[in-house]
Amino acid sequence: MADEARQVKRALRAEVREHRRTLTPAQLEQADAGIAEQLEALVTAHGASSVSCYLSSPTEPGTRGFLAAGMEQGLRILLPISRDDGLLDWTVADPSGREVDTAVGVPEAVGEALGPLAVRDVDLMIIPASAVDREGWRMGWGRGYYDRTLDSLANRTPRYAVIYDSELVDAVPREVHDQPVTGVVTPTRTITFAR
Repeated sequence: MADEARQVKRALRAEVREHRRTLTPAQLEQADAGIAEQLEALVTAHGASSVSCYLSSPTEPGTRGFLAAGMEQGLRILLPISRDDGLLDWTVADPSGREVDTAVGVPEAVGEALGPLAVRDVDLMIIPASAVDREGWRMGWGRGYYDRTLDSLANRTPRYAVIYDSELVDAVPREVHDQPVTGVVTPTRTITFAR
């Protein structure tokens, strides 16, 4: 059963990657603006003064407009740094901050590492995903960094995955380690799942 779920996940991830490659620069720009607007409204709705987020790569729904606006408004933002042990470390976002591309092509901030537990102090988590189903089950990219992080949060910080509208699907395959999200943010809407 687990092998079947992994195969279905691989196929769905490939489909998502292919769809993302077909988006035009104009579509990407419009989507990024919509995501920034939705994320700003989400932060306001939650009264958040600190969030965790990720640096979007060119193939991901854009978070950079939101990050720039949030830092300008004084929002404390933690950005992830992947570790060799499969955990995420965190650093505070800095408008003049440097970044590097990891071996798997994911951009990461360069800064003082605060440790994996630093994310427990944020009011809201904004995380990447390849797809999310209508019950809130998130499918990542297969490395497990966010599943391990979400599993470690006893305080159940609200967590929203950022995806394109077409990536909200009826069902994603689930494995025992998979973690659900509170909701999704797309370029056109924010959805909070009933739990």
